Amino acid sequence: QVEFVESGGGLVQPGGSLTLSCAASGYTSDAYAIGWFRQAPGKRRESVSCINISSGSKFTADSVYGRFTISRDISKNTAYLQMNNLQPEDSALYYCIVDLHPRTGQLWFGSCSNEPDYWGQGTQVTVSS
Repeated sequence: QVEFVESGGGLVQPGGSLTLSCAASGYTSDAYAIGWFRQAPGKRRESVSCINISSGSKFTADSVYGRFTISRDISKNTAYLQMNNLQPEDSALYYCIVDLHPRTGQLWFGSCSNEPDYWGQGTQVTVSS
C-alpha cells in the first residue's frame, strides 16, 4: 500500500507563494516519477509538474512554467513544489502522484503521464484577494 503525506496548501493572495511537500512511501524501487496534478471545480484534471526520481528530469506545465519549481529529496522520498506569483486560476485541489515505470496504454508528457499509478488525498490551494 502506498501512503502519502501531503502538506503546504492554504489561502494566499495573488502574487504570493506557497510550497507543497509530498512524502510518499510503500511503492517499489521501480517508481519512475513523482509530482502533482490539480483539479478545479468544473475543470478537468491537469498535470502541473513531475520529476523523474532517478535522473531529476522535470516536466512543468506551460501554465505554471517559470513560476513553479519542483524538486525532490531521494533520501526522504519527498518532493517539493515551490509555487511563486500565484494567481486565482491556480486555485485547485493539488494531488501528489507517483508513477511506476511506463506501462501499456499510458501517454507521457515528459516526466508526467496522463494516468498516474498512485494518488494522494490532495491539498487545497486557494488564491484570492
